Amino acid sequence: MDYRLTEEQQAFRRAVAKFVDAEIAPVADELDTKGEFPLGLFRRIGELGYFGLRYPEAYGGSAADMVTYCLWAEELARGSMSVAATACMQSLMGTHFVFKYGNEEQRQKYLVPALRGEKIGTFALTEPNAGSDVGNIGTTAEKRGDHYVLKGTKTWVTSAPVADFLTVAAKTSPERGMKNIALFLVDRHTMPGVTLGKKIEKMGVRASDTGEITLEDVRVPAANLLGGETGGIEKVGGILSEIRVMTAALSLGLARAAYEAALKYSRERVAFGKPIGEHQAIAFKLADMLTGIHGATLMTYHAAWCLDQRLPVTREAAMAKLVASEMANRVADEASRIFASYGFAMEYPIQRYFRDARFLLLGGGTSEILRVIISKDLEPRARSEP
Repeated sequence: MDYRLTEEQQAFRRAVAKFVDAEIAPVADELDTKGEFPLGLFRRIGELGYFGLRYPEAYGGSAADMVTYCLWAEELARGSMSVAATACMQSLMGTHFVFKYGNEEQRQKYLVPALRGEKIGTFALTEPNAGSDVGNIGTTAEKRGDHYVLKGTKTWVTSAPVADFLTVAAKTSPERGMKNIALFLVDRHTMPGVTLGKKIEKMGVRASDTGEITLEDVRVPAANLLGGETGGIEKVGGILSEIRVMTAALSLGLARAAYEAALKYSRERVAFGKPIGEHQAIAFKLADMLTGIHGATLMTYHAAWCLDQRLPVTREAAMAKLVASEMANRVADEASRIFASYGFAMEYPIQRYFRDARFLLLGGGTSEILRVIISKDLEPRARSEP
């Protein structure tokens, strides 16, 4: 078992880091303050080909592995969690289902321009009364001739205010439960009845637009049914491990940014005649933060490597996301404490890391849900197994 980075992966990380340091990090605070969708950076990421990392070259992608994808996500999050969240939605959930279950015409119309950053895609699953309880979805899809008519409300949809197309989860039967949930490709510009609701004002990740979408008798061609009238949740489940490992990588990026800011400050701030980093109370905090980042890094990239090797990874992905997201919140908290009063001031980005870290506890499943998943597979693995 070897999931160390190759020379190619290391070179890729350096290239992304250079881009982040030059074009994202310098404007991260401004994006957060304005709370506006970073369209310019979004287009730029598309121009660089980053949205296509997971996809075949035939569609403008680069067919990269999951480890490489996580390196990209980690570096973006180090610069701005808002940009990273938006970019990961576009490159994973927002485009995956069109690629996996759409026909060639749909791939050319939606996937190809989305990978270039020319169209914005998103995924609409969550509802006011259906979060982790996916079986409680209320959005319906009624078959009428050669169309389906969708009706319902979605919330917490990333990029909703600016999306060009959506993959919408809706039930094709009035029965409660996950069995009869399907996925539909909805074009916001050509299918009347799609209404953008209020933008959700968030405490963190403020430049990643999040909002509500109302579907009022939206006529969707039967050809836009992605993969059949049932099994929608299983299709979502097919990339849940990728989502969780990606979120773990985002957690690493934010934690690194918070740690590096705290380390720098600890060497500049003087108290009782020496830099505060030389006082054991602060040095121990930094030691714990670095240890946590290192441990979560090993878990995250081990899980990514397992995905690349097509090994069982449900438990490993859940553990990586659980450990990394909780770690990022601890690191952001301790970094804020090292800054003391200035950690409470808007002058320093540490307050942004503290706020953005909360987002990581939600995407890909809450810590409580992840513990449920892990608790269902408590058998120890042999040392030679993943």
